[in-house]
Amino acid sequence: MPGNDAFYLYFSGMKARGRLLTIMIIFTVYQLHAQTILSETETAKVFSASVNATNGIKFPIRRAYSYSDQTGKYYLALSESIDSIAAKDTLHYTIKGTCLQETPEGLAKKWELNDHKRADMNEESSIWFWTKFCEVKDLDGDGIAEPLIIYGSAGLNGIDDGRIKILLYYKGQKTAIRHQNSVIDGGRITDIDASFYTLPLPIQQHIRKLMNTLADKGFAIFATGYEAKMNKKAVHIE
Repeated sequence: MPGNDAFYLYFSGMKARGRLLTIMIIFTVYQLHAQTILSETETAKVFSASVNATNGIKFPIRRAYSYSDQTGKYYLALSESIDSIAAKDTLHYTIKGTCLQETPEGLAKKWELNDHKRADMNEESSIWFWTKFCEVKDLDGDGIAEPLIIYGSAGLNGIDDGRIKILLYYKGQKTAIRHQNSVIDGGRITDIDASFYTLPLPIQQHIRKLMNTLADKGFAIFATGYEAKMNKKAVHIE
């Protein structure tokens, strides 16, 4: 049986090692799920000409991410066509998102998204990824990362007449919130996939906070009382 001083030193050492282990675990978990935005050089290396040709990536890549979780390592590319230059603004008519998984045989496509400007709605002029709000995180702490992709379009009154799409990929299932901005009260329409209300509560809360941020920063104009209607699990709000 060690003396009191020896026992104290032993116990203190155990606590120190325990704290170090806890810090290492936290750091490892963070590294496991943290997204990395690839540089242009890294993007070109991962999304080579052959990889792009195989996966139908024809447009310049606006942003690319890498991330890892319990299911593997992934790469996500957000690409936009460059169609015109108007008043020093680049106009994009088509966008594409592509998610690839690293496998022993090479990169394999997990999913993709495609959209384009719509001439039949408010004379849309451009559509693009809102990379400021896009992210890949483990939002519910289950060990699997969820890509959250946001993009929008511009109409006659800019984004005030444009569309917004919020897309979440959760365990292979896509859940979307589709919104039409408008300077006219009756023109503001939000359609929410019913699957949104089956998502884990932390994910629902995260997306609703994002919607508030979009509204606060002037990117979204939602119908009056939309939050109360979402509390009642509404799928169509106007």
